[in-house]
Amino acid sequence: MEHLLKKKKKRLQRKKRIRAKVFGTGQCPRMTVYRSLKHCYVQLIDDSVKKTIVGISTLSKEFAAGQAGTGSNVKAARKLGTLIAEKALSMDIKKVVFDRNGYLYHGRVKALAEGAREKGLQF
Repeated sequence: MEHLLKKKKKRLQRKKRIRAKVFGTGQCPRMTVYRSLKHCYVQLIDDSVKKTIVGISTLSKEFAAGQAGTGSNVKAARKLGTLIAEKALSMDIKKVVFDRNGYLYHGRVKALAEGAREKGLQF
């Protein structure tokens, strides 16, 4: 149990360091990622007015339309990245700042970012 608390504390320290440098605006919002054991969540946030522009997760209806199975794998994260990119491009958002939220750029987080880049979103 102590190991898990230490691991979470380290992630929160990384998150704090990242958030000190990353800031989203209306033209270039912050794309933040959260992953749990079962699902992934991604949001585009305008920090200047402290509002979420758009958000999507593996629990949302758009994601579940063509998906069978779990939302906790790399394939699901890549699809989630493509969906958030489509939503952003439909709102004339072409450029974002990527906030990995303290997670390592590996696995699901990396797949989500690559999926968004494939659809034309620029980081």
